[in-house]
Amino acid sequence: MNSFPENPSRRTFLKSGAAATAAAFSAPYLLLAKKTPEANPIVGEGEFQYQCHHDWATLPDDHDWGGASHGVAVDSDGLVYITHHGSPGSLFVFEPSGKFVRSLAPEHRVGERAFGHGIDIRSEDGTDYLYLAPNNPTLGFAKYKTDGEQVWSKNRPEECPAYESPKARFVPTNTCFSPDGGFFLGDGYGSHFIHRYDADANYVSSFGGEGEGAGQFQTPHGHWLDERDGTPKIVVADRANARLQYVDLEGNHLSFIDDLLFPADVDIQNDIMLVPDLHARISLFDKNNNVITHLGDDPNWREQVLERPASGKGFKMRANPAAWQPGKFIHPHDACFDHAGNIYVVEWVSGGRVTKLERLL
Repeated sequence: MNSFPENPSRRTFLKSGAAATAAAFSAPYLLLAKKTPEANPIVGEGEFQYQCHHDWATLPDDHDWGGASHGVAVDSDGLVYITHHGSPGSLFVFEPSGKFVRSLAPEHRVGERAFGHGIDIRSEDGTDYLYLAPNNPTLGFAKYKTDGEQVWSKNRPEECPAYESPKARFVPTNTCFSPDGGFFLGDGYGSHFIHRYDADANYVSSFGGEGEGAGQFQTPHGHWLDERDGTPKIVVADRANARLQYVDLEGNHLSFIDDLLFPADVDIQNDIMLVPDLHARISLFDKNNNVITHLGDDPNWREQVLERPASGKGFKMRANPAAWQPGKFIHPHDACFDHAGNIYVVEWVSGGRVTKLERLL
């Protein structure tokens, strides 16, 4: 079950955009030799080093992140979309410089509170569309145009046996895309199932369910289509089981990756897989799923981050920004690449935090 007290991405899936991003990891890398100010330290190693720009996004005075910044995705024009629990709307849009552009998706609010959570972007016939999964059981998952116009909104698939009981929870967390134009929706905070839909957003099937065994999940919080070896498959951030789990497109178990702490989501660019880990680090894996580096990883810092108050509720560090250290993460909830190989990180912390990790070439 979900072991973080959250209420029940981010990326761009471009059918024809592979060439636009290929150079990000194919060119030789020359690391910058100049010293970096303490406030913007360098993390990573070898060819994968990044300069940290914490609090990268600038909000207007009457906007706020609320209790968390949750999901992040980049469109084909390089604009950055970030879901949140603040005000107004449930989704903020920024230029690559961090300049605010607009607020979207006011429908994903209940009363005065927003419930922006999962976000993924796909280009369909040359037009970008947002797929949003708000983390509130009264709100449907939805497809939007990038100007904020809602294309459709849907609730739980009643065809799935997991929802036969009226008490069954449906709180989706993220979406990923299928090679046939359909998509997969993860009910990460509800049934622990992943639901498959066709290109017309019609329900097809479900797989998973709560458990620790092969083909089962404990909070399938995020997932992604992995075609790096030429065979499409789904990699699932099986968060509370502290692992990544691979399944085929029908949901049949394939394998596990266990070098994780509390994986929250997945993004892939060319041969590199990016995994934000809610336990204070960002992980990069190569094409063979060997660890390249754990960005910001520090066991002593992690111990501080995971310390709980005397009440046992919540975590002290997420509500104490004065103690946050440059080059360290608290609770990375989502992360994604931009077209140049930079990384945007959003964190589950009070007041939200967005970090741009600038790739050093």
